[in-house]
Amino acid sequence: MWRNSVIFEKAPINGTTPVPPIVSIRGLTKVFGPDTAKTLELHRSGRSKREIYEETGATLALSDISLDILPGEIFVLMGLSGSGKSTILRCINRLIEPTNGEIRIGGEDIVGMSRDELRETRRRRLGMIFQSFALLPHRTVLDNVAFGLEIQGIPPDERFRKAADMLDMVGLGGYEASMPGELSGGMKQRVGLARALTSDPDILLMDEAFSALDPLIRREMQDELLDLQQRLGKTIIFVTHDLDEALKLGDRIALMKDGAIVQVGTPEEILTNPKNAYVEKFVADVDLTRVLSASDVMRRPEPVAQCTAGPRVALHLMEEHDIQGIFVVTRQHLLRGLVTLEGAAGAIREGKQMADILITDLSVVAPDASLADIISLIVESPHPVAVADDTGRLRGIISRGAILAALARKEEVNRATA
Repeated sequence: MWRNSVIFEKAPINGTTPVPPIVSIRGLTKVFGPDTAKTLELHRSGRSKREIYEETGATLALSDISLDILPGEIFVLMGLSGSGKSTILRCINRLIEPTNGEIRIGGEDIVGMSRDELRETRRRRLGMIFQSFALLPHRTVLDNVAFGLEIQGIPPDERFRKAADMLDMVGLGGYEASMPGELSGGMKQRVGLARALTSDPDILLMDEAFSALDPLIRREMQDELLDLQQRLGKTIIFVTHDLDEALKLGDRIALMKDGAIVQVGTPEEILTNPKNAYVEKFVADVDLTRVLSASDVMRRPEPVAQCTAGPRVALHLMEEHDIQGIFVVTRQHLLRGLVTLEGAAGAIREGKQMADILITDLSVVAPDASLADIISLIVESPHPVAVADDTGRLRGIISRGAILAALARKEEVNRATA
């Protein structure tokens, strides 16, 4: 029915009801080096990270970090080398011990846990994926994926069955008997992903997980991660220095500099409303058409005409709202087509019904369709693009003007940073 349909649907993070964070961080501070007390005192007095290092020889890696990460979201920690993003990740599972602050996972304070409690939390609730793959070279792929379950004491039959199922999920079914040295970089990272998921953790910690891969394999792994997250609903905390990767993966992004968080927001918020000059400069060269989605630029589908209405009702609505066409929906708001001003007027003259003038050859996209894809559709279509969810319900309408307005916002940012 619909032509040129583009479907890129992503599961929502939450509904409208607020949910408690799965990870809550308050006042997290980390000092590497001697004289922690003096380092913190200098920091409180307003000294910069560089000045503190020159005076004390200590590095203030994290400075009073506070964050809430929600269940089921991909939260990206982004920044240049040395900004503190990987340090936060390693503090969350206490591979690095915080100097000060509180980290709660599901309401439990991980900083105050005993060694046994921490070990159990790591096994049950946290999965870690490293840039270097960290596979055991002397074990088969299946053994590597099952390793975490082996540590938990899961019987062989059960752990190998779960490991095999997870290998199928990441596209490596049939490679169970292979050795890590026989795999490509992308395949090794899939093994690492399968291993982290096999123990069914609540949270995946991914530290520059795709940075060692070539660009094509890296994009494939990003797509694979989005697909897995949509199917499994895991909370993912992803560290990267690559802005394009952050914008593609992140439901929200925390941009860091010198151990502090500069801005937290959705990709659109960071691109279109940067908090300061540093953020503006960071995002100045981003192609907005590859980042914004249909839901970012669409307007509410009002007015609409019901299928049961006649051409006179449709004509009245179009004249009242000064529009040239109106979308037609069922009582359940399912999209059925579009009627033009000319078509409705002609139907009244000729005694035709709504069904006789209904245009169904429309461009329809999902809420997560990228602006780049929508532009090509709207250029070809004489009508606005409809935004419909996977049930066929009309969610929004995109006109040429909406796209031009979105691109104009980016031009304003570029002029401000020039």
